[in-house]
Amino acid sequence: MKIIKLFVGDVVEMKKNHPCGGAKFKILRVGSDVRVVCLTCSHDMTLDRIKFEKSIKKFIVSHNPENP
Repeated sequence: MKIIKLFVGDVVEMKKNHPCGGAKFKILRVGSDVRVVCLTCSHDMTLDRIKFEKSIKKFIVSHNPENP
């Protein structure tokens, strides 16, 4: 399985919506766990990195220097 490069400040759209109805999340911390905040309701949560990577639909804003 290929590891997706994640950076603090990236905004991602998830496959499933948050209970508030929002699907866009901003990454706050990256490591073995990923800390994200919902951009609709500002709910802060920590998710397992592998589970988080599988649930990403697409990148809205990417701070990856390889993909400007």
